Amino acid sequence: MGGVEANQPPSKRIKVKRSSSSPSDIIESSDLDSPMAESLADDTIGYKGVRKVEFVRLVAESLHSLGYKKTSEYLEKESGITLSSSEVTEFTQQILDGNWDESLNSLRKISGLDESVVKSSSFVILEQKFLQLLNEHKVENALSALRNEISPLSINVNRICELSSFLLLSNQRTIKPKPRSEVLRDLQKLFPPNVMIPELRLLHLVEQAVDLQRDSCSFHNSLNGDTSLFIDHNCGKGQIPLHTSQILCHHRDEVWFLEFSHNGKFLASSSKDRSVVIWDVDLDGKLKIKYELLGHKQSVSCVSWSPCDNQLLTCGVEEVVMRWDVFSGKVLYVYDKNDLGMISCGWSPDGQRVFTGINDKSITMWDLNGNELESWKGQKTLRISDLQITGDGKFIISICRETMILIFNRESGDERLIKEDHNIVSFSLSKDNKFLLVSLVNQEIHLWSIEASIRILGKYKGHKCSRFVVRACFGGLGEGFVASGSEDSRVFIWHRDTGDVIERLEGHSGAVNCTSWNPVNPHMLASASDDRTIRIWGLNHVDVSMLNAHALIEVDESYVSD
Repeated sequence: MGGVEANQPPSKRIKVKRSSSSPSDIIESSDLDSPMAESLADDTIGYKGVRKVEFVRLVAESLHSLGYKKTSEYLEKESGITLSSSEVTEFTQQILDGNWDESLNSLRKISGLDESVVKSSSFVILEQKFLQLLNEHKVENALSALRNEISPLSINVNRICELSSFLLLSNQRTIKPKPRSEVLRDLQKLFPPNVMIPELRLLHLVEQAVDLQRDSCSFHNSLNGDTSLFIDHNCGKGQIPLHTSQILCHHRDEVWFLEFSHNGKFLASSSKDRSVVIWDVDLDGKLKIKYELLGHKQSVSCVSWSPCDNQLLTCGVEEVVMRWDVFSGKVLYVYDKNDLGMISCGWSPDGQRVFTGINDKSITMWDLNGNELESWKGQKTLRISDLQITGDGKFIISICRETMILIFNRESGDERLIKEDHNIVSFSLSKDNKFLLVSLVNQEIHLWSIEASIRILGKYKGHKCSRFVVRACFGGLGEGFVASGSEDSRVFIWHRDTGDVIERLEGHSGAVNCTSWNPVNPHMLASASDDRTIRIWGLNHVDVSMLNAHALIEVDESYVSD
């Protein structure tokens, strides 16, 4: 009656719960030469042969970094794999506690560190000891540490001199050591990763995997937060602006040029009808007229936004360049030169100077009041030309011959050339000033790198361009796409890196002369056409809104020049 019979059914027996790993089963990173460690080290998971020990340690480090320390400790206990050796754990705590002398002793006990790492790590620790002593106004102790401990290491001599100068300044200003957590990060960078795992290493690996998936996605055009870790990334075409969301019908003749402002809040369009229209971009993505700018006596070939988007330059065909206030619709200045005609315009990065291309093949720089500051003569531009100034203000880019683009250093006078085999129609400069899109009459667009050596990187084909000026643009998230008009009434979109055509957008009934991608909203694209309309392209197909632009015009007649 009092005992448990051996032949009792198993369900009647008392079960004793055992820990999955006893203390003797736990493997430390410093015990990798033991038979058990060798066995674990050979274990792999996944079809790529990921080492189980490394993976478990990465998970444990990630949990610890996220603040789940108890969970991390339980993982170590259950798996039998420690995040760090006992020596590293002790060393880490001593650093966080500011026990500098004890941490130096522990440093030399850590296996896997060569002498150079020990020296560099000792310097980091002793530097903090020195700064802490100064902060506590223990100048003599700090001097002793510098002379007897730091200097004998014979490394980082410049920093030692700098520390010496702190002794002279200790009475004049407070010398503060780094936060101890930052000291630990500095030491982490010096240690081999198998001894002390880099902070948030698993997170960085995940981020790299996410970046790789985005880069391989031909249609990626969404913000970082839109990517889920639960599924493989694949945008599909749903993130590309392929559907007409609005048609703007105010211009009375062919629309030749359009450009979004840098902040994406405005769109400016110019037309053969000699007008320029500034459109407001509402928060809901709808556009309405802000001002119609009248005053040019010739068709308006191009516009250029100031760096702060508060002013706009407009250029009539071989006529004048006008500078407008965006918020009042007033003309602020008219730039002209000895009866010569202007053909292009642009801004300096600080917004204090204006550049104009002249039909005598020169380029002129003006101040805002119309004073001519400098003029570059010779074959600097053509009768029909684009003009761009790089973000640092050093380089002026223009079409100097029918098959050549000039990159002119206005400070040194040096010139570099892009040479094409066919006539150049137009070009567009990337936001980072590293690339040019060059449109040609042979119905190709070439991507050129201009940052260091000039070289061609890619070609985009399929559109029609042989008779008219057709303009292309960079756009989308990270400027990962190329868009262009076409003489066959379509808009073409290519993947920038692969050159593959993503879509041919239909809707216009005349040649599409220009495209502009909103620099802030990657889901908004605009196109201008000979059919007198501007189309706004977005993500979702909606009822096309035909704006009654005449009812929306906000023009104060006193602001309009004759």
